[in-house]
This record gives sequence, structure tokens and C-alpha cells, in this order.
Amino acid sequence: MTDNTFETLSQLGGSADLPAFPDEAVLESVANPQAGTDYMVRFACPEFTSVCPVTGQPDFAHLVIDYVPAGAIVESKSLKLFLGSFRNHAAFHEDCTVAIAKRIVDAIAPKWLRIGGYWYPRGGIPIDVFYQTGEAPEGVWIPDQGVQSYRGRG
Repeated sequence: MTDNTFETLSQLGGSADLPAFPDEAVLESVANPQAGTDYMVRFACPEFTSVCPVTGQPDFAHLVIDYVPAGAIVESKSLKLFLGSFRNHAAFHEDCTVAIAKRIVDAIAPKWLRIGGYWYPRGGIPIDVFYQTGEAPEGVWIPDQGVQSYRGRG
């Protein structure tokens, strides 16, 4: 019997170019191998970059994405390429953070999702942006995101 679970994935297992912009990125998913069991998945991206829409200067953030999957999980290589596509994307911190969360929700319809966007200072002010889809499912261990308030993050 042949397992065709991964036939629809276009980026995993080969070279894939970094999309120039988030709208060009393909966020892929696979069937949840533990469907019926509630558990949390965490992606940490400590080197996220985008561009200020006013100055064109780079902005940097530490993103932490937590979700409880339903029927599908995010394929991590496609997520890496999607997040990398923000490198040339001009948007404010709030827009980037919430747009990433909404795109993941659209792709996999998780039971619950939260994102913490811990942005490094520009003009001496760090901006932290938080979004979640609702209450976490009861009984799922949801640890703290572990990113300290700004004190020279690193």
C-alpha cells in the first residue's frame, strides 16, 4: 500500500524559492497525525524581519506561534518560506503579526491559535503585539511563550 499523504506538498523535499511577498507564499498543511487528541504546537521565529512602510528600514521581531490543531497541521517548510516572504513586505508591526495569524487560521482552521510578536525597539520603543482566536481548549497544556519584556532581547 502506497502512502499518498504528502503528494500535495510542493515545497517539502526539494529546493523552493523564497516568495518575494506574503501574498505569493503558499502555506501548506498535512493531515493531523494525532487528530482526536488535543495538543499544542509551537513555532518560534526569533529572527523575523519585515520593512517599515514609512522609512523602508528593516524591522525585527521574535515571533512565537502556538496552536491546537484540528484536522490539519502546518507544514513547517512552507511556514518558514511564508515568514521569510515578509523580508521585503512593508507593514506595521501590528499588521504583520495579525496577518500571519489570520493566514494560518485560514490555512488549517485550528481549534485555537495565539501569536506573540515581540518586536525589537525602533526609536527606543519596543512594540509587542498579541492575538488569539479565543479560549484555549480545556485540558491542553499552554506554556508561557517565554519571551521576556524588552531588556536587550537576545
